[in-house]
Amino acid sequence: MTKLLVVYHSKTGGSRQMAEAAAEAAQAETPTTLLTAAEAGPEDLLAAAGYIFCGPENLAAIAGVMKDFFDRCYYPVLGRIEGRPYAQMICAGSDGENAKRQTARIAQGWRLKEVQAPIIICINAQTPEEILAEKTIPEKDLALCRDLGAAMGAGLNMGMF
Repeated sequence: MTKLLVVYHSKTGGSRQMAEAAAEAAQAETPTTLLTAAEAGPEDLLAAAGYIFCGPENLAAIAGVMKDFFDRCYYPVLGRIEGRPYAQMICAGSDGENAKRQTARIAQGWRLKEVQAPIIICINAQTPEEILAEKTIPEKDLALCRDLGAAMGAGLNMGMF
């Protein structure tokens, strides 16, 4: 089993663009499934050999829909996905560090293995209008997401993890 699962949430498009870039690059290396956090469930985690989690930081925390995904899936897969590789990507207005810590803590509880440092794309949205506006992630940042996806896909395909 070399399938990669990319789970994301996006309200204004930033995280979606990041997840799509990673999934597209990963697909060139290994079978890859891209699902929203609302769609993904325990069966999807069990069917994959590795994971990329991608979402925005909202109010200095992981987005509620991502938290819901983790809440729905945590116990059904606990003890059944240990040792599998993961990486994470965060779209943040200014920081992203707390969302990074929260996701890493959940992954630690699952005993997942972090295989790449988290990517945090800061879009510097500070006003209500900027925060709620549709996002466009710069190409240089999407390239980082593609690199992460390609590395995860290749690593799974080669059995490196």
